[in-house]
Amino acid sequence: MLKKILFLLFLLISVSAFSQQKSIAKLSTAPNPFFDYTFISYNSNKTQNVILNIINVLGKVVFTKTYEALNGENNIQFYKNDLPSGMYIYTIEDSNNRISKRFVIK
Repeated sequence: MLKKILFLLFLLISVSAFSQQKSIAKLSTAPNPFFDYTFISYNSNKTQNVILNIINVLGKVVFTKTYEALNGENNIQFYKNDLPSGMYIYTIEDSNNRISKRFVIK
């Protein structure tokens, strides 16, 4: 009986965890690779603040900025400024989710 209750509890937790909709999704950049700037696009299912982090291949955060995301598609024009050529990981995060991808600066 205890095994059945634990199994049902496990199923309930699993289903609720997988059924939660992410508040940010569809992260992409264009152009990628880029020379001077790129557009970072993502979708948000609500108006909220998000943080953009750019991380180099050594794991160091080299850029961070907070943006206001609106419900729907959002775009950020990112300028490389003084970042050297190379591969970077860019991350958009809100209070509940984090989504990451890579881009290359030529």
